[in-house]
Amino acid sequence: MRQMKGWMKMKDEDKKISVEMSNTDGQENLTGHFLESENPEKLLEGAQPFMELMSRYRCAMMEVETKLRVLDEEFSLAYDRNPFETIKSRLKRPVSIIEKMKRKGCPLTVEEIEKQLNDIAGIRVICSFLDDIYTLADMLVGQDDIRLLEKKDYIIAPKPNGYRSLHLILEVPIFLSHSKQYMKVEVQFRTIAMDFWASLDHKLKYKKDVQEPERIAEQLRECADIISSMDERMQQIRDQIEKGKRED
Repeated sequence: MRQMKGWMKMKDEDKKISVEMSNTDGQENLTGHFLESENPEKLLEGAQPFMELMSRYRCAMMEVETKLRVLDEEFSLAYDRNPFETIKSRLKRPVSIIEKMKRKGCPLTVEEIEKQLNDIAGIRVICSFLDDIYTLADMLVGQDDIRLLEKKDYIIAPKPNGYRSLHLILEVPIFLSHSKQYMKVEVQFRTIAMDFWASLDHKLKYKKDVQEPERIAEQLRECADIISSMDERMQQIRDQIEKGKRED
C-alpha cells in the first residue's frame, strides 16, 4: 500500500512538472523540483518540453545515420568495399543529463540543456582502417547542410590514458511539420581495435578496490600503443594489397 501511494505521488509530481513546463514554454527553472525529488530523472522524463527535445535529438541521430548509410552505399559501389563496419547510436539518459548540468552549475531548463550539452545525441562509427575514418568524416562534414561546430582528433593526439578516437560535434537539420531546426549530434569515429580498447577500459574503470591502479593504468596505456601500432600495420597491409590490384 505504501508503495502504491508513493507511485501515485510520483505520478502527481510528473503531471505538475509537465504542466509547469508546458505553461512557461520551458522557461521555468525546475532545478528545485528535480533536486528535491527522490527520482529526478523520472520527473524529467515526464516533462513535455523535455520529451519533445529528446524527440528532436532522436530525429537528428536518424538524419546522421541515414547520411552515413548513404555514403556507405555509394562508397561500396565506387571502391568495392564498405568504409565502416557498424554504427551505434545512443541518447543520453535523463539522470546523466541532470548530473552533467549540476556539475556545470547550470539551471535545469530545456533551453540550457540544449545550449550547454553537445553529447545528448551520440553516434559511434566503427571502421576497419584508419584512412576510412578520415575519408568518411570528410565526406560527412562536406555535405552542405551539415555544420561542423567542433573537431577533436584523439587519434593524432591521444588522451593521456591512451584513448583514441575522432570526435565531431555537428549540427544537422531536422524537418518538422512546420519548421526546420538544427540539432547537435556528437559523432565518434574509431577503428575496431580502438573500440575494443575503449570498451575494456570503460569496464575496468568502474571496478572497485583495484590494487595498484597506477600500474594497471600504465598497462592499459601500453595496450593502447600496441593497438595503435596494429592499426597502422593493418593499414599498410591493405595499401599493399590495393596497390597490387591497381598494378594488375
